[in-house]
Amino acid sequence: MDAALKEIIDTFKCYNPNQDTALIENAYVFAQKAHEGQKRLSGEPFFTHAVEVAKILLDHKLDKETIAAALLHDTVEDTTATVKDIEKNFDKEVADMVAGLTKMDRLENTSTDEETVQNWRKMLIAVSHDMRIILIKLADRTHNMKTLDALPPQRRQEKALETINLYAPLAQRLGMFGLKNELEDLSFKYLHPQEYLQIKEGIAQKAENLEKRLDAFKTALNGVLEKEEIPHRLLARVKNHYSIFRKIKKQGVPFDQIQDLLGVRIITDTVLDCYRALGALHANFKPAANSFTDYIAMPKMNMYQSIHTTVFFESSLIEVQIRTEEMHRTCEYGIAAHWRYKQGAKADPHLDEKLNWIRQWIEWQRDLTAPREFLESFQTDINLNQIFIFTPKGEVKVLPEHSTPLDFAYLVHTEIGDHYIGALVNGKMAKMGSELKSGDICEIQTRKNAEPKPQWLEAAKTARARSKIKTYLRNKGMEL
Repeated sequence: MDAALKEIIDTFKCYNPNQDTALIENAYVFAQKAHEGQKRLSGEPFFTHAVEVAKILLDHKLDKETIAAALLHDTVEDTTATVKDIEKNFDKEVADMVAGLTKMDRLENTSTDEETVQNWRKMLIAVSHDMRIILIKLADRTHNMKTLDALPPQRRQEKALETINLYAPLAQRLGMFGLKNELEDLSFKYLHPQEYLQIKEGIAQKAENLEKRLDAFKTALNGVLEKEEIPHRLLARVKNHYSIFRKIKKQGVPFDQIQDLLGVRIITDTVLDCYRALGALHANFKPAANSFTDYIAMPKMNMYQSIHTTVFFESSLIEVQIRTEEMHRTCEYGIAAHWRYKQGAKADPHLDEKLNWIRQWIEWQRDLTAPREFLESFQTDINLNQIFIFTPKGEVKVLPEHSTPLDFAYLVHTEIGDHYIGALVNGKMAKMGSELKSGDICEIQTRKNAEPKPQWLEAAKTARARSKIKTYLRNKGMEL
């Protein structure tokens, strides 16, 4: 067994000690032989890419079938091996994943809107059959972004733009925050090289001071939580480069004036402990105004849960996230955590909610015929910058940022959307295309004989609302 295979097997056995690894070993040997003599544009042996993709998925504790498919994912595309060969030597489950990835890879080298949309349509359809396909694709894109220097400048820009606009938000939407941050930083490096270098050098210059400040805050916070007898462990980090860049843009200040570069996580046992920790934190460190968000009471659309707040410590602002161990596992592994349940781990009660988003999107996207419409709607719906809107009865509805009363109506129920005649937002009449904000109370007014009109498409921002409107209009024989 060579060193790379041994590392893969050892890592897999760390979280699956009782699993037979023959499938992974056979996939490694098959792919290594299939790619023999092939080189990447960087000059490395081609097979190193498959190994690195598998390692990324091992970090997310994926099952043996996914690791095997990752090792084999380029064989059908780039060698003489066929899908039938994969099925014959392994099994249909692995072969289907490789086939799904191959269909997507054949559209990788595209640049026009139409080609990009075709690529993503195929990806979504493949994913509807097996979510693990997109996890392998995200790992594949992550390693490709790490070796982007081998491509011509124009292709680098195209890949980086597609990654930051589509792949990184999709990773976030699936709860894979580590991959999302890495994809953002890798894209940022090529899209804004000067700003990337400035932030990287700025953090390096401040590294020692930042580490000392983090250690001092952790010591102080540890004392506070121990005094209150709150079970906990603390994790600390400097924020990723791209999130700092966004803060610079949003606040309109240079890097040196960005105060909240540091983040600390309090990981505790129960939801009650989370709120006790929040009370202790705010009682001992002054909270920054407008920095508190409770994603435990109102989870994000990908089921992400944490309490977010920012506090002052010495001359710094420090962002603090508070969550349970279970919430932290969800945040670390996202939807990838589901495949650990095959090994007897506790089932995820929210799995259907996580998967339904993709399934619904496959339905909705059929009505989004224009490439630009497809891309804009997809970016809107995978955006986790979301808003919380209340019904008059106090029910909370979650929508993407920039959503309108018409989007809200269709989220409540298709019939309410179809019979929309107006909306009251916080007790005042609002246009159907006006932008809602978190905390708004929205009351939809309806009339039985009201029906969608083509111009409603201008007011609808979400794929769900646009799809429902188009379906109604088409059934009525109207031209779109």
